[in-house]
Amino acid sequence: MGTLDNKVAIVSGSGRGIGREIALKLAREGASVVVNDLDAEPAKETVAAIEATGGRAVACIGSVTDEDFAERFVTTATGSFGGLDIIVNNAGYTWDSVIQKMTDEQWDAILDVHLKAPFRILRAAQPVIAGLARRAAAAGTPVPCRKVVNISSLAGTGGNAGQANYAAAKAGINGLTRTLAKEWGRYNVTVNSVAFGLIKTRLTETPAGGDTTIDVLGRQLKVGVNPEVLSTMERMIPLGRAGTPAEAAGAVYLLCCPDSDYVSGQTLVCGGGYIF
Repeated sequence: MGTLDNKVAIVSGSGRGIGREIALKLAREGASVVVNDLDAEPAKETVAAIEATGGRAVACIGSVTDEDFAERFVTTATGSFGGLDIIVNNAGYTWDSVIQKMTDEQWDAILDVHLKAPFRILRAAQPVIAGLARRAAAAGTPVPCRKVVNISSLAGTGGNAGQANYAAAKAGINGLTRTLAKEWGRYNVTVNSVAFGLIKTRLTETPAGGDTTIDVLGRQLKVGVNPEVLSTMERMIPLGRAGTPAEAAGAVYLLCCPDSDYVSGQTLVCGGGYIF
């Protein structure tokens, strides 16, 4: 028996990295998972990995910034698995620059993916969440505790040079989290965020050959942290190292499992002891 048996979860950006580990963790605990990625292949690979261990999963391909995505994401959950219990807003990337060099396109793109997209997903989910709670109450049965976990960052709690767009978006996510905790408490929904510190993913690691880029909606964006800078950053962390995607997923799981049913409106820092 898993702690999340009979739960239905949607996890944005779960084809790779931290999102993939979150999807796998929730599935191992019994949840049926809607997997999302911008690209079809990684999403299908995550679905296959879940199914290979006896879990249930479907893919919802596409950009979270598309106007119709939020409704499609939510209806994939209700149509495939008959409900919605856990929402994890994880999808995102970085596009850094100091403010005098940052373009409106950079600002808008990062705010869209990290703040506007979660807002739209939560807005689309509200009628489903409210309807399920009302039906349970009308039937005289306990309203189950549902969960929202929004992914934030230490950049959103303390700022980070070169990331005015990303830091603003992640600070906004923390504000959205606290507001929804107050609005959705009446539906027995907890709403929290997890602020990650340095986690080793393709967005932070630079291969031995040098710089690398990722394609995001046709944009070739540089990712990775200089190895010397990365080593310096790790020395500043009390645990002495960066976190792994699996450890990051564990922090999200803490706020999805029944043990956190009375924790809401909080930002959990997952940073190995490092704080600004």
